[in-house]
Amino acid sequence: MKAIRRFTVRPVLPDPLRPLSDLARNLRWSWHAETRDLFRSVDPERWAASGGDPVRLLGSVPPARLAELAADGPFLRRLAAVAGDLHDYTTGERWYQAQPDELPAAIAYFSPEFGITAALPQYSGGLGILAGDHLKAASDLGVPLIGVGLLYRHGYFRQTLSRDGWQQEHYPVLDPNELPVVQLEEPDGTPAQVALALPGGKQLHARIWLAQVGRVPLLMLDSDVEENDLGERGVTDRLYGGGSEHRLLQEMLLGIGGVRAVRTYCRLTGHPEPEVFHTNEGHAGFLGLERIAELCAEGLDFDSALESVRAGTVFTTHTPVPAGIDRFDRELVARHFGPGAELPRIDVDRILRLGMESYPGGEPNLFNMAVMGLRLAQRANGVSLLHGNVSREMFSGLWPGFDADEVPITSVTNGVHAPTWVAPEVFRLGARQIGAQRAEDALTVGGSDRWDAVADIPDQDIFELRRVLREQLVTEVRERLRASWRQRGAHTAELGWIDGVLDPDVLTIGFARRVPSYKRLTLMLRDRDRLMNLLLHPERPVQIVVAGKAHPADDGGKRLVQELVRFADDPRVRHRIVFLPDYGMAMAQKLYPGCDIWLNNPLRPLEACGTSGMKAALNGCLNLSVLDGWWDEWFQPDFGWAVPTADGAGTDPDHRDDIEAAALYDLLEQRVTPRFYERGQSGLPDRWIEMVRHTLSLLGPKLLAGRMVREYVERLYAPAALSHRSMGPDAARGLAEWKGRVRGAWPGVTVDHVETSAVAALAELGTTLGLRVRVALGDLGPDDVDVQVVSGRVDEEDRIGDATVVPLKPVGSPDQDGRWVYEGPLSLDRTGPFGYTVRILPAHRLMASSAELGLVAGPSEELVAAAGLLMR
Repeated sequence: MKAIRRFTVRPVLPDPLRPLSDLARNLRWSWHAETRDLFRSVDPERWAASGGDPVRLLGSVPPARLAELAADGPFLRRLAAVAGDLHDYTTGERWYQAQPDELPAAIAYFSPEFGITAALPQYSGGLGILAGDHLKAASDLGVPLIGVGLLYRHGYFRQTLSRDGWQQEHYPVLDPNELPVVQLEEPDGTPAQVALALPGGKQLHARIWLAQVGRVPLLMLDSDVEENDLGERGVTDRLYGGGSEHRLLQEMLLGIGGVRAVRTYCRLTGHPEPEVFHTNEGHAGFLGLERIAELCAEGLDFDSALESVRAGTVFTTHTPVPAGIDRFDRELVARHFGPGAELPRIDVDRILRLGMESYPGGEPNLFNMAVMGLRLAQRANGVSLLHGNVSREMFSGLWPGFDADEVPITSVTNGVHAPTWVAPEVFRLGARQIGAQRAEDALTVGGSDRWDAVADIPDQDIFELRRVLREQLVTEVRERLRASWRQRGAHTAELGWIDGVLDPDVLTIGFARRVPSYKRLTLMLRDRDRLMNLLLHPERPVQIVVAGKAHPADDGGKRLVQELVRFADDPRVRHRIVFLPDYGMAMAQKLYPGCDIWLNNPLRPLEACGTSGMKAALNGCLNLSVLDGWWDEWFQPDFGWAVPTADGAGTDPDHRDDIEAAALYDLLEQRVTPRFYERGQSGLPDRWIEMVRHTLSLLGPKLLAGRMVREYVERLYAPAALSHRSMGPDAARGLAEWKGRVRGAWPGVTVDHVETSAVAALAELGTTLGLRVRVALGDLGPDDVDVQVVSGRVDEEDRIGDATVVPLKPVGSPDQDGRWVYEGPLSLDRTGPFGYTVRILPAHRLMASSAELGLVAGPSEELVAAAGLLMR
């Protein structure tokens, strides 16, 4: 019989065990080994059955066992020590508290997904795991972050396989009362809520759930409440589910509702109000509109409120392809804003203008969430050095007249939260060398360029560590493979072969990630005979563990999964290559440490960062990857191998895949497998172990989320907080008025005449020329602009590369025609073809970048033609 109503009945813990409840509700246990060990000792079998989830564990322990523990002196002493450690962790001073006073009092961090732990399945892939690692690292560093997301009742889908290898999706219902979250409540005990206005006089209500991530609160909005109609209850049903309007409502709730949730949380708890708002990808971009509306309600006009909001906003883009950005039809967005809907006091046209693709190459009827994110943020970044370059090129249409390298998008390369992803065995080996506290500090705060203590670890210890981790992975794979085959309909009697799957002494390659086409899951299958030879080589075999989910609506991705599964089902190779369904955090934490090689072969440059290889590297796994994302930035031959790519716009995709697959096979056959199996005088793979040592000691410190969050604090959050403080109402009005005046006057700004002291087209290196420029500024004055000379080596089309920018200074007063004369030096600091130009940019002390307005004036074509030859 089926129940007509469901309750969650929680145990009543005896008073001595009450601290267990606090420990279970703070997600620090997900990366704190001592806390997990304490819960495991409560009941090892139930701990395993609960999937390592303390909330589920405590809900299943019999009262008799609880009573026994309440009288167990050694257990109570351990409990007191762990609870005391959590108190010290959450209240003591950490890295952030030792920094200068100008840092922000609080930062709100918005993301559509957060991967904190498998016990809170609110993530689909790298974006969510990155967001979770960001929160954890912020907690370790003491950064006063407030996370904001949605609570999806189905999370992301669970993946199984049909008998013929086709991906199948399942959406288990998540009950918040069974998750490690608590409901935020008003002082009278009623649930705290936010509401959004919908067209037709309806409202979208959402409750606020709180997940405590160490020191960091994570607010999660849930629309499945009684006050909503059935349609509105389903807004937070699935991560990345539904059609356009469904997604729009999710993103309005995340951005607009998220700001209201932050205000509610700060009101109820006394937490400092955020000075900086960080938008992790465009999904949360509407948060800027809500903040503009708040300021308009306080008396600011829209333009002034926009300047105030931009000053304290950071936007991070994660996608290198336009197709990865949410875009909505103009009319759909217009229907949800303005009179009779949300933000009724703001003119709908002003809202639309923030997101419309009103630039060359854009689609003028589409509202682009990333474009809005960039227009609402004074500071923006990509997530690796290469991705920063790609992003500047991709969004250059927003800054016409500027070279792509001047587009104001910087980069902060992602990092990963080492305590979450480093295997306990790896940590213990490090702690044995330098002590547990120093090892913990090295993995969390970071700050050093190298981990020199790794050099002192004996080769034998590294070799044994790697074998232990590989052996654990073999056990894990066999268990998961057996469960998968049972789900596919196989009988136990058919599955005896699984006991021989994988070998703890064979070179193990891992490949696990989402399955969009550009990540090329099946590139390894390009030449199946060569792959079979690698798998079955008599002296130097390899074995491969593959995992990944295709988006439910992506049949092309599902076909790739099926193709890989069918190959792995072949009895000739099924002991050497496996596909594990339902890739998630729990699987990943076993997979990364157990692999010797982490394979990554995307189409370059479509991998924004690719953090899975970072997690593997922190466990001593070597990377074998296309030079994309972070690997392009930090690759050295000491750390692994770079797969050559067949770049070029004219390359046929099939031919490109053939070339790159052949290069991959060549590397494996000629360089990777010989290095792994080659033995030195000690009987150990000395050269392989040396690569593992270099990966840990030289690459390891770069890969930390602690390093990443410190960069965000120093390069983005701190400057944004200073801008926010400088942008009071009067300053915001002044800047808005100034921008309006500059835009109106800009058509009258021109470079009229340029002359140098050079008399010939040839000059010697080191020569400094005098430059004299006459400019028209229209209704503007020298205080409103920068006049610059831009110089450098030029190509055959006279484009300046690797430019040097030098400001010119005004001389005297304007002439009778109102022209100003500027002068300055031009240094010829490079040999070969050399050129220069002059330009005028708007200048204001409150702008973060001279490109902010997208305005630039340069010499006319006639003036350029009259300038004659370039210096060579």
